Amino acid sequence: MDFIEIAKKRYSVRGYQDKKVEEEKLEKILEAAHVAPTAANLQPIRLIVVQSREGLAKIGKGANLYGAPLAVIVCADHGKAWVRPFDKKQTADIDASILTDHMMLQATELGLGSVWICYFKPDVISREFGLPDDLEPVNILAVGYSDEEAADPERHSQTRIPMEELVSYETV
Repeated sequence: MDFIEIAKKRYSVRGYQDKKVEEEKLEKILEAAHVAPTAANLQPIRLIVVQSREGLAKIGKGANLYGAPLAVIVCADHGKAWVRPFDKKQTADIDASILTDHMMLQATELGLGSVWICYFKPDVISREFGLPDDLEPVNILAVGYSDEEAADPERHSQTRIPMEELVSYETV
């Protein structure tokens, strides 16, 4: 499958089978995060992989995992992130997003579903997992085998703004 096919095939899964994600698939998903680019290659992200019933229940106190058997809490270490010198823009959230996107697309290629969860209570996740103050949970990636009908890979022509609204070209 080429990249655009994978990107079109990926959709937000909110219903999962009660089936564990195989270790080799998890390792590939984590490798995709590991090779993801970050600003100045500082890699200010830490991932917490949660698979146990107890761990998933702890996440459930602050987020809906939709029954996923695997979650990756994506945390930013703001103290290690690159800062643009002109306006002090700090890039940890951007870096976390890039890693999450790489993991989602790798999961899709492996036949797994995922959903990027940003609607969660960060204070609850931080408390439940004993995160130090310098680690901020930015998002949670739920992963597993979908229990839903797959979204139409050609849906984007109806669900996205037209290309001419998205893209503009410089004029000379």
